[in-house]
Amino acid sequence: MTSRARLATALAIVAFIAFLLYATLEVQRVECTVAVEFQGQRRSATASGGSEESATEQAQTAACGPLVKGMDESIACGRRPPVAVRCRPV
Repeated sequence: MTSRARLATALAIVAFIAFLLYATLEVQRVECTVAVEFQGQRRSATASGGSEESATEQAQTAACGPLVKGMDESIACGRRPPVAVRCRPV
């Protein structure tokens, strides 16, 4: 492999990594912390997303995870209104 080919390969890899970072971080505009209560237990989680609604939904899903057993409880926990929601721009 010539030095020119190595340079082109290295530049392509760096450009790809930069694109992945930009695409991943660009859509994270809001960060929300959500507290949920389910079956007498309370849990908080934080998530980010492109909108407040998306970040809140993801945080609620993360908070419900350790509190539930099975899909039925997961759905039930996800449908409950959060006890507390705090969002901020990223």
